[in-house]
Amino acid sequence: MTENGSIAIRAEHVSRHYQMGSALIRAVDDVSLEVRSGDFLALLGSSGSGKSTLLNLLAGLDRPTSGNIIAKDRNLSELSSLELARYRSHTVGMVFQAFNLLPRMTLEENVELPLRLAEVDRSERPARVREALERVHLEKRLGHRPSELSGGEQQRASLARALVNRPSILLADEPTGNLDSATGHEIMQLLEEIVKSLGTTIILVTHERPLAEKFATRTVFLADGKMISEGVRP
Repeated sequence: MTENGSIAIRAEHVSRHYQMGSALIRAVDDVSLEVRSGDFLALLGSSGSGKSTLLNLLAGLDRPTSGNIIAKDRNLSELSSLELARYRSHTVGMVFQAFNLLPRMTLEENVELPLRLAEVDRSERPARVREALERVHLEKRLGHRPSELSGGEQQRASLARALVNRPSILLADEPTGNLDSATGHEIMQLLEEIVKSLGTTIILVTHERPLAEKFATRTVFLADGKMISEGVRP
């Protein structure tokens, strides 16, 4: 766990450009951003504003064309593929709009999967899985398969899977995008609970400004790959 108030992750003049035929697409264009430990930051902007590209860069899923991303005093650009994989297994957890649960596995097996990939000792896994599922109020559904869960329950399950390795940073890409408004509200409440109880740093991509302004402690607006404004919840 990082000390509260310290910098969890920062982007320094980060750009990600793509060549499409003769056009240069500036998906992220010279963004600098500091996120403190325990922040709940929402990245807002219309489709194509660069928010998901920026989140992928922070996750180490993509490398910047220029600039640096520093997490835990390590520059992601300088890490090998193996070190980046370790960063994604231990430092960051990820939640997506699509729940990405494996249909043939039970909820317990789905949530255990990151522990297996991170080679966590088999004897430790059941308690870790239960702890993560209790955190999202699904401990009574261990033996259920994804098809037996509602959309909101599946998103909570994918949140438990992201939390099971106890990451210090949780990255969420449109986690309420496939949910009705009441269920989306519940997921945001749950994320707020996680920040308060665990001190986890959360960076969330969303297009739902009212939800972001209600729950996130800080909002950053992107347009055409650039940061155009930011706000802090009073």
